[in-house]
Amino acid sequence: MSLKPIEMREVVIEEITRRMENDESIFFISADIGARKLDYLREHFADRFINIGIAEQNLINVSAGLALEGYNVYAYAISSFVTTRCYEQIRVNLSIMSQVREMNVNIIGVGAGYSYTMSGPTHQALEDISIIRTLPNMEIISPSDWVSSQAFVDYSLNVKSPKYIRLDSVPLKQIYQHVSDIHIEKGFNELLRGDKVCIISTGYMTHKAILVAEKLSKENISVGLIDIFLLRGFDEKSLESALTPYSNLVTIEEGFVNKGGLDALINSFIQEFNLSIKLESVGISDHYSFHIGSRDSMHEINNMSVESIIKRIKLY
Repeated sequence: MSLKPIEMREVVIEEITRRMENDESIFFISADIGARKLDYLREHFADRFINIGIAEQNLINVSAGLALEGYNVYAYAISSFVTTRCYEQIRVNLSIMSQVREMNVNIIGVGAGYSYTMSGPTHQALEDISIIRTLPNMEIISPSDWVSSQAFVDYSLNVKSPKYIRLDSVPLKQIYQHVSDIHIEKGFNELLRGDKVCIISTGYMTHKAILVAEKLSKENISVGLIDIFLLRGFDEKSLESALTPYSNLVTIEEGFVNKGGLDALINSFIQEFNLSIKLESVGISDHYSFHIGSRDSMHEINNMSVESIIKRIKLY
């Protein structure tokens, strides 16, 4: 296991580059956003790399056109822009079109949640899950570390449908030891089995959930922890089985609560399967923050710190 934090996008781009060496069907299109590993890809695959410029709407248009010609396309941009500015293009060219034509466009959104905390609310992707969840035929992939990100490269090529892959922009510690530890077919991993309370998290917040669980264990409080990374298309029966032993669930997300995000997804699931479980949502309340500070300070402001989450769990 690597103790060094690694950026998700560096691993994902490196894996895509390896596939491009033997698969001429792959195109990579960037909305004028760079990465260290992207320099090699751009240099060695100039015929299948396009810098579309700061034109995210056109990014989706060109990607859709290539996909309709049978290519596997990666559309690379900042999360907050590619999900909001391009909503109409994603809806018409991907969500609607993919219902009648097979097409494989993988939108790689960099900067999920508070990744770009120092850039303020314009660059913070707090609505992305809610926005994309409204669209039929769109998968949402939300990995929690670079290993789980790596695991989804083959999935993105094998599953011929539009996808939104949300990546953190900062280096993160490793959670999973091997790619084989990721149960892609289930859509989630049960990291811990607890007593009464289970935490469900996605993306960066799984790291915070692990800290919460570790601190509670020192007080002899055992909580479950589920890292969900397929926010559409997960194995519902397996999730039902995993949640049945609990009386209380706590969802934690770097996004607005009660707005269609992770908490809404789990709440709908509870109702659909008629589970006798109470749900508590931890996330961002109905406001933008202009505070400039660390990620932890943003969490503190929004009552999402480790200590705040622990206090809520102890109420059970």
